[in-house]
Amino acid sequence: MANNQVLRTPEERFKDLPDYAYRPNYLDIRDETLGLLRMHYLDEGPSDGPLVLLLHGEPTWSYLYRKMIPVLAADGLRVLAPDFIGFGKSDKPMDRAAYSYGGHVGWMKQWLSAVAPGAMTLFGQDWGGLIGLRLVAEMPASFDRVMIGNTALPTGDHHPGQAFLDWREYSQSSPTFRIGGVVARGTVKGLSDAEVAAYDAPYPDESYKSGARVFPSLVPISPDDPAASAQKDAWASLRRFDKPFLTCFSDKDPIMKGGEAVFKKLVPGAAGQDHFITRDAGHFLQEDAGPFLAEKMIEFISST
Repeated sequence: MANNQVLRTPEERFKDLPDYAYRPNYLDIRDETLGLLRMHYLDEGPSDGPLVLLLHGEPTWSYLYRKMIPVLAADGLRVLAPDFIGFGKSDKPMDRAAYSYGGHVGWMKQWLSAVAPGAMTLFGQDWGGLIGLRLVAEMPASFDRVMIGNTALPTGDHHPGQAFLDWREYSQSSPTFRIGGVVARGTVKGLSDAEVAAYDAPYPDESYKSGARVFPSLVPISPDDPAASAQKDAWASLRRFDKPFLTCFSDKDPIMKGGEAVFKKLVPGAAGQDHFITRDAGHFLQEDAGPFLAEKMIEFISST
């Protein structure tokens, strides 16, 4: 334990994960209530290369990017892939009330300012987009360009759809939250037993899963949501964001399919970009098309 309110996954849980032989990096960030929290991140590629930030979503961790990192690093990019607090190798507060949308943004701003104060390219999917786009909106000078897939920036003004509400209910009430199985079902190609086990590795038992469970409940679905005002402010900033902005949503994501339209319409930097649909890919498009997405990201960076 990091303290009596925070769990830290034993390192042996991460031994011999398939395709994840990366050196861990850690940074302590401060929370007003919990004190210091240890955040894990990957830092691959040349230290002086152009910066790329890969943000995972729910309920994954940096393992999600194992197929993209080698391609990006081989091209000379410095690749940063953190685990959000509550996920992966990062510390895990046990109380669900310890997590909030704004809290996650604040934790990430601390980490980003310490680890990568220069400008960078963001790749965000799922909550990696929800948090990443808030970072872009609040720290626009820190981002040269943005690439997103299967994500959103909800303000609570639109009904999220029954599929999301069912997922939200399951995440909050199911006695057992089978994270590896959730990820496998969110792909088209499926996962091996070893890969499913890798997604489960950070969570020895249900007490470690508070962060993973709470994320769906933090998505704003009503105008009076605590995050709604900050979301609207973020959209106001994104409506002025004129740096390159590329969408790569999937063709087989039942919840997020078509979500690229609002960004293409409202973000100035999206105009004239080579937006594309990632074919034969589910919600976790990094699993179904990781190397392809990495190559497209390299093209995006080199062309802009």
